[in-house]
This record gives sequence, structure tokens and C-alpha cells, in this order.
Amino acid sequence: MARSAANTAPAEREQWTGQTGFILAAIGSAVGLGNIWRFPGVAYENGGGAFLIPYLIALLTAGIPILFLDYSVGHRFRGTAPLAYRRIHPRAELLGWFQILLSFVIAVYYAAVIAWAGSYFVFSFGLQWGDDPQGFFLGEYLQVGEPTISTTLVSAVALPLVLTWAVILIVLALGVAKGVEKANFIGLPLLVLAFLALVVRAITLPGATDGLDALFTPNWGALTDPEVWIAAYAQIFFSLSIAFGIMVTYSSYRKRKSNMTSPGLVVAFANSSFEVLAGIGVFSALGFLAHQQGVGIADIEGLTGPILSFVTFPAVISQMPGGSLFGALFFGCLVVAGFTSIISILQGVSGSVQEKFGLGIRQSAVTVSAICAVISIALFSTTSGLLALDTVDQWANNIGVVTSAILMTLLLVWVLRRGEELRFHLNAVSTFQIGRWWNFLIGVVGPVFLAYMLIQKVVSLLTDGYEGLPTWYLITFGWGTIAFVVVGAFLMTATPWGRLGQEPFRPWPPYPPGTRRPVADEEASR
Repeated sequence: MARSAANTAPAEREQWTGQTGFILAAIGSAVGLGNIWRFPGVAYENGGGAFLIPYLIALLTAGIPILFLDYSVGHRFRGTAPLAYRRIHPRAELLGWFQILLSFVIAVYYAAVIAWAGSYFVFSFGLQWGDDPQGFFLGEYLQVGEPTISTTLVSAVALPLVLTWAVILIVLALGVAKGVEKANFIGLPLLVLAFLALVVRAITLPGATDGLDALFTPNWGALTDPEVWIAAYAQIFFSLSIAFGIMVTYSSYRKRKSNMTSPGLVVAFANSSFEVLAGIGVFSALGFLAHQQGVGIADIEGLTGPILSFVTFPAVISQMPGGSLFGALFFGCLVVAGFTSIISILQGVSGSVQEKFGLGIRQSAVTVSAICAVISIALFSTTSGLLALDTVDQWANNIGVVTSAILMTLLLVWVLRRGEELRFHLNAVSTFQIGRWWNFLIGVVGPVFLAYMLIQKVVSLLTDGYEGLPTWYLITFGWGTIAFVVVGAFLMTATPWGRLGQEPFRPWPPYPPGTRRPVADEEASR
């Protein structure tokens, strides 16, 4: 006798309330700290206005295609990265855990930056950094010490970090629709409105046009430099939240019959639009700072990363009329942008643990948040926290995430030969159809650029080190991070699955086209 539909259909999954909820959550994930503190400096250093050409090409040939690849895997195989890849091929589960453990690592240190931004939001009202923003940030606030494994907690960082993890726990415990979606529904419009207010204020400051000229004046000669093109692909890749399990997880929460490609285009172009907006706001403010100091933009130090946000921008805020309000808006934006990103990162981790061990939503949220919080506080709220954070971030993103993307594209396109099936799936459920060119982009163009980036970075780290830090420190926090992810992926793959991982699963719609749809597959109608 045939098994009943109830016994063969995949387990009921949480779902977004609709397409708008998914789009807002996906944009919230993509728009993060890197949009504000990375893109403007990268564009300025790589050809100014001319950089937008390779940037757009990178978006169309790598960013959007790999974003679609993530969507297709999660939506067709109905799971977080480990479960979805397991359903493609049992041994592919290893890649899923590699991606999820990268998300785990990134979330652990990302929360510390959100805590810094929260502290600076409060500091803005009294301009507490005074006349020496760098001394305040590195000395009085973070109390940066030597590159050691410090156990000395900095209470000014630890307390807001505890609060950050408490809020994250609440959102994750509420689930996809009531927690993650609502957080983005509130946070994303708030972020956009606040940042628009910042930009409007910034472009009215004296010297703002000099900053915009510095950012957008094209250096056409830069287009012949291969490094500029690599920088463009790297920026697109790191800003879209692709290839480390986030979008696989998010797309798995969409109903079976859901348009996937058109929302993907909205997400990708919304993310890039925010980056350009961030560039306008940041360089208008930098133009004002240069005007006040009587120097050129090129003479200002700290045009990217934490130094831009927590040293250079406080210097701008201190010199402008109404600086307290401007500062509160800026750091408030950092908090919201960081928060909408970190909950997407941790939803993948929490969802994976939930599926692997058969836990409830709240059990999984509490378990993951508690473990992350303990590690986060122990490592990144100490006097060596900034150095550890910078080192872990360098290896997790430039080595871990790039490696993950290369493995993902090669595995799906060349080893398991699933490229055409995944393209079929996207076209079967979506209005915007993709042609065979997609297989070429994800199977050739993407891996080639990513492999060049990876080789270049590995050689640089092995020969030149990083930021003058001792070799033992780089091995511990840099290469040690990659070792942790690899070993953890093997251990999690070897751990037995609960019920969900043992259930029969039939992807829908059937492939190849024309295959008879199984009567038992109830979820196909959802």
C-alpha cells in the first residue's frame, strides 16, 4: 500500500507572509555595514566614477547570477544550506555546514561592531570623543592593547554587546514571519529614511562638492588595471550576502509557487543603489572635513572600515553645526544596518541547528544565541578585541567566503551537473526568465574571478602577513578560523540527522520537464 501523503510530504516550513516580506528581509540582509564603510572608499581608490563601469558589469555577470544560484538551491530543495545540499547529494552536506559555520564566525564578531555603533549613538549626544576621536576610540573606549589573547574585559563594550545579543535572541525566537520579517519591515524603511536625511544634510555642508568631485570624477585609465576589476567583483560579492548560506535559507521560506528571479533583481539593484547613496553621503562629509582642515581628500586618513566610522566620522561630526543630531543619525543607521544583516546571518545558523537536531524555533534560537554571545563577549569585548576582530574578518571573508563560492559553483555546475535543473526551476516559478548564459556565468566567469581573488589573497597573506601582526597571532585567529570552519563542517556532517534529514523528498516541479508529478507531494500546491 502506498504511503499516505501526510507521511511522504516534506515537513511544514515557516514562511514569509508574502513577496514583500521576503524582499525587505533580503535587502535588509544585503544592506549592512560594508555598504556604508567599504564601498565609498573602494570606489574612490579604484577609478572614482569610472569604477561604476566594472562595478555594474560585476553585478550583472557574477553578483546577480550567484544570487540566483543561492535562491534556486534553497527554494527547490526546501532547506537551510546543510539540508538543501544534502537533498542534492548526501556528501554535499559538507559544503552546507562550511557555509553555515562561516556565518557563525561572522555573526560572532559582527555583533561587536553593532555594539560599538550603539555606544557611539549614545556618545554622539555629548560628543564624548572630544578633540581626539582616534585616541578615544582606540584608547579610552576599546583600550586596545598588544596582540595577545587577552582576558581583560572592557565593560564599555561588553555591556552593549550583551544587550545586542539579547535583542537578537528575541527576534530569532519569534520566528521568520513574526521576528525576522517584522524586524526588517520596521528597520529597513527607518534606515533608508534616516540615511536620506544624512545625505541631504551632508551635501549642504561647505566643501561637500569637493568630496563628490573626488569620488565621482572618473579616472578612465583605471579601467585597464586588472586590480580595479577584481576590486569591483569583490565589492559586489561581499555586499550581496551570497555564498555563505544566508540566501539559501531565506529562499527556502518562500512558498513553492513563488517568483524568485524578479525579486532577486530588486534586491540586487536596491543594494547597489544604497551603496551609491552611501558614497554620496560619506564623501560629502569627507569633503566638509577636508574643507575645515584645509587639506585635500587624499590627505584624510581612514577612508574605509571601522576607522572611517569611528574615527573619521566623529571628527566630521565634531566640526559641523548640529553635530550631535548628525552623529546620532549616522550611528543609528550603523546599528540598524548591522542588525538587519546579523539576524539574516544567524537565521541560517539557527535554522540549520533546528533542522539537524529536530529542535523547536525557540530552543534553536536560545542555543545558538547563547553560544555566540559567550564567544563574542569572551573574544571581542577584551583589550585585544579589535585586533582579533580585524584578523578574523580578513580570513573569514577573503578566504572562507570566497572559497565557499568557488566550491559551490564548481560542485553544482561541474561535479553534480545540476546547473540546468536549477535554471529550469527558476524559470518554472519566475516571470523573469534566464537563458543558458546563466550556466556560463556561474560555471566559468564567477569561478575564474573568484579563484584569482583567492589566490591573490592567499599569496599576499603568506608572503606579507597582515597589518604587521605576529605570525603566531595570524595562525591562531586567521588560519585558525578557517581550520575551525573546516573541522566543524566535517563534525556536523558526521553527526546523525533527526527526523527531517531522513524523510523522503521530491523536488518540485519535477525535472526533467514532463516527468509525472508524484500524487503524494502535497507541498507542490503550496
